[in-house]
Formats: sequence, C-alpha cells, structure tokens
Amino acid sequence: MKNTKPTIHDISKVLNIDSSTVSRALNNSPRVSKKTKDLILKKAEELGYQKNTLASNLRTSKTNTIGVIVPRISRNFFSSVISGIEETGYKGGYNVVIGQTFDNLEREQKLVSTFLSNRVDGLLISISMETTDYEHLENYKKNGGPIVFYDRPVSLKDCPSITINDFEASYKATKHLILKGCKNIVHFSGVQKINLYKNRKEGYFSALKEYNIPIREEYVFEAKLSEEDGIEFAKRILKMKHIDGIYSANDTAAISAIQYLKSNGIKIPKDISVVGFNNDPISAVIEPSLTTINQPDFEMGTIACSLLINLIENKNIQVQNLSKILTSELIVRNS
Repeated sequence: MKNTKPTIHDISKVLNIDSSTVSRALNNSPRVSKKTKDLILKKAEELGYQKNTLASNLRTSKTNTIGVIVPRISRNFFSSVISGIEETGYKGGYNVVIGQTFDNLEREQKLVSTFLSNRVDGLLISISMETTDYEHLENYKKNGGPIVFYDRPVSLKDCPSITINDFEASYKATKHLILKGCKNIVHFSGVQKINLYKNRKEGYFSALKEYNIPIREEYVFEAKLSEEDGIEFAKRILKMKHIDGIYSANDTAAISAIQYLKSNGIKIPKDISVVGFNNDPISAVIEPSLTTINQPDFEMGTIACSLLINLIENKNIQVQNLSKILTSELIVRNS
C-alpha cells in the first residue's frame, strides 16, 4: 500500500523549493527568511505534514523527554510534586513520562531500565522504601543522562537532590507535642533503610533528649506508613500504658490511627495528641484537624525539574553545591 503521508520532498516539489530549505524552515532555522518560512509552513499545514519526531530524535540523540519515578501518585505530596515537574517541563519544551514503584525495588529497577531503553534525557526520582542497592541508578547515570533526586535523597556521586531538612522538621513536630505536655510520645517511622526516615527519627530523638524525656526504642513503630499501618499502630497503642502523644512521619498513618483510636473511645487531643507530616488536604478537614508539617511540594517539583533541564542542556556544568534544602513549617491545628 502506498504511503500517503506527505514528506519534506512533497512540500519541496509543490513549491519548487530545495528540500534542504524546506527542512530548515520546518526546524525554524534563522537561515530561512520569514517570508519563505511562512510559505513553507502554510503549505505543510495544507498537505497535513507531520514532523517525524522519532527520526529527528535518533539524529540528535535527544528525545526532549524526562522520566519521573514516584513511590505513589495517590499521595497528595507526590502528585503536587509531579504538577510542579510537569509545568516546568512543559515550559522548557520537555515531555514528562511518569512511573510509580509502589515502594517496590523491583518495579523501580524495571522503570529505570525502561526509561534508559526509551532514551529519556534525564531522570527525576524519589526512591522506593526497599531501595538500598543503587546499581540500576549507577547504570542509568553511566549510559543514560543526569539524575536528580527529590524528597528522598541518595548519596550518589554527581546526582544532586532537592529536599527539606527532615531532622529539623521532626524536631519541631516532637517539640510541639512536648510543649503541649506529652511525656510518652510514640513515633510512626518509615523504613529506616531510607535516609529521610532516619533523619526524621533522629529529629524525634533530639527533641526528647533536649527535654530530658527517656528514649524508648519500643516507642518507634516502623513500616511503610500506609492506612493499614496506622490502624495496626493504633491497635498497638491501645495495649500500651500512658501513651499521650503520636508523631507520625506522614499524614496517612496519622489520620487512620486517629480514626481508629476515636472509634475505641480515645479523645483526640485530650487523651492523645497527634502530629503528622506532609499537610495532606484531608488533614485540614478531619475532626479534629491534624497538626502537621507542611512541605513546599509544588516548589520542590519545579526546582528539581529546572535543575535537571539545566544538567541536560549544559553537559559541562559542575554539579557540586547544586543540591537545595527547602524550608518546611509546622501547621498547628486541633489534634
């Protein structure tokens, strides 16, 4: 069957203009006059010409595509980060392709491999909670393009990150509970393989030490901080004595724990005060509203994407000191 898709040569033949000139005009070359360029573009539109982006990409070794790996799109924090990434990528002329790991290492490895095979120009990633081996990331960095980490940083050479000061944020959250009179504060912690959750736990410990409150390892509950984890933690708390405070390293587990505790006759915050982390929208409308740490999620996405584009387009840029630590704040509500 004859291919009916118009080509550069078809435009050239109709206008009696050299095909190299047509090609330059379609690629917005300054070597072609505006009058000629307008004529060629008009004829291309009339004929239904579409640029072969794949062929162009193969010639230039650039796809104008950014790969984004996210633990869970359903989490409001990550969806807001992605919004910032997509807006910045669009303004910079880049398409954004997103994959989620559901905090699973194998899925993350496959996504990185897929992005490498599809020749994305660079990678934005928040690693899974299972990720402790970075061989797949090293391979992408060696054979693909630059990597920028967001939210969950990794110490990988020449790979900057955009984060908040998780230690400081956790210290503020725990101190708030202490100043409210809490003496027996449990911590819902993320998996300690991840530096982010290590830093949040250390911030919790630091506040306890400052106020001479004993550190009890049995008060640290570690999991992936899902809704189900929050419920399981709440069940554990009901079997313990004297617990009067909860600091959760995310809002998801904090909110499900609050709901379960309330259903079992616990008054929040009269019996147990709670502080979360992430400032999910639901945290402002539940009863009682949740005191939480607010992160600049959209800003994190825009800065991370801008940095990655800069690294893609400036191959010789020095990556030292490009990482940024953004400011978080404690949002005091009623819990």
